[in-house]
Amino acid sequence: MPARPVIDMEFSFTFFLNSVLLGAALAVDAFSVSAADAMAEPDMKKTRRLAIAGTFGGFQFFMTFAGWFVVSTVSHIFAAVRKFIPWISLILLLFLGIRMIAEGIKSMRAGSDAGSAGCPSAENPADPEKAPAGRKATGALALAFQGIATSIDALSVGFTASGLSVTAAAVESAIIGVVTFAICIGGVFVGKKFGDILAEKAEIAGGAVLVAIGIEIFVKALLDAGSPVWLIK
Repeated sequence: MPARPVIDMEFSFTFFLNSVLLGAALAVDAFSVSAADAMAEPDMKKTRRLAIAGTFGGFQFFMTFAGWFVVSTVSHIFAAVRKFIPWISLILLLFLGIRMIAEGIKSMRAGSDAGSAGCPSAENPADPEKAPAGRKATGALALAFQGIATSIDALSVGFTASGLSVTAAAVESAIIGVVTFAICIGGVFVGKKFGDILAEKAEIAGGAVLVAIGIEIFVKALLDAGSPVWLIK
């Protein structure tokens, strides 16, 4: 009896289950960041929600497959820069989070100044034409940085998939991306609810979430590597 093709062995129920579970685990940070974005922009439109979830799902797919590709081809080149990945993640999320907090504080001060001057504000819609505009949306570049920072773990997952064929690696990456997309859609809805509740403080809260996630990713990576925080070996 001829041996079963390798592809049949790869595409088993366990393969698909593990891919879904990996996607759910990897999407935790992306879920939190998408919720933070929605908190800062509670009037977000449907297309915007899909764009945010699609960005995070796309980066999870790309990073997982890129990890498989690197470890299967040019791992010796990538080894030299791998140690800097946690720092990159930390710097990106700290920058985005602090900027969001600063913009939130600025908006609150502007609203307070307008209120003290007797001008219409978001809380006083007597003159809607003069009411302040909605909170600023996360730009495309900032969203891309968020996608990179939250998909670092997916790169590591790709490293562990070196035994898969290119087709299986692509399928696993796609499943992880789709699961992340679905979870981030939920994150956007959760963030919108909190954004409505927090009102003007939502942007500050969203920025604080980004800072916390950046620190968490950084510390987790260093603990996994067993290295002191201040060292890059």
